Amino acid sequence: MTKAYKIFVWLFTVLAYAFGGIIILYILTQGIPNISPSLFEWKYTSTNVSIMPSLIATLFTIILTLLITLPIGIFTAIYLSNYAENKYAIKAVRFATEILSSIPSIVYGLFGYLFFVTDANLGLGMGYSLIAGCLTVAIMILPTIIRTTEEAILTVNPLQAHASLALGATKIQTIFKVVLPEAMDGILGGIFLATGRIVGESAALIYTMGTQPSIPKNVGSSARTLAVHMYMLSSEGFHVNEAYATAVLLLVFVILINWISGKITKSLVN
Repeated sequence: MTKAYKIFVWLFTVLAYAFGGIIILYILTQGIPNISPSLFEWKYTSTNVSIMPSLIATLFTIILTLLITLPIGIFTAIYLSNYAENKYAIKAVRFATEILSSIPSIVYGLFGYLFFVTDANLGLGMGYSLIAGCLTVAIMILPTIIRTTEEAILTVNPLQAHASLALGATKIQTIFKVVLPEAMDGILGGIFLATGRIVGESAALIYTMGTQPSIPKNVGSSARTLAVHMYMLSSEGFHVNEAYATAVLLLVFVILINWISGKITKSLVN
């Protein structure tokens, strides 16, 4: 039986790598020949369908969304792992995060449209804007930040915290100077996992950020991320080749984020 398990593990591992490799190879073969200098012009037109406004909007979206989410997510995880004593409240919060993480992104998009974009029925009336999209995506990735941060904190050896407290440090000092640095590897993993979801999100952002192909001037401006840009090009049907080129660049962008995250994590661990 053990040999059969090993065969199944190797078989499905090979299949997983094969399917992933086929998808990546297909994107590269279809997209690389269509990459041209016009895709990197600063201003989008119907002729060059430049990705630069979408690339800049994607970077703004990542930064603003993380600025909104990280304080809430990390402090919630600290409360659940170090301060919460009512087990029913802890279970309720964890159950809520599990429910939020399982909701389809299109539902988040509809909620964001009704609550952040429109001004009817208690809506905030932000319109299609960068801030409306970032707030919606922040709600989407909040469960990921909370769960990964809490799990990272719980993996820290409690003897280190006890030693800090025994030396006279307060609980809050112990958390920020002992526990969080030790848990930073797992916390960063959750942050970069959430970043990947931000980069790949399209449905929720179409409903909240809009599809304006221009560099956002402020948080109230409409914009489109790389994923939305690729969707719009493919759905319009006039620039399918450029959509493949955008997919290649989006793939490179995600790989670059993962490479940077690995370097940062390794430097912190060492």
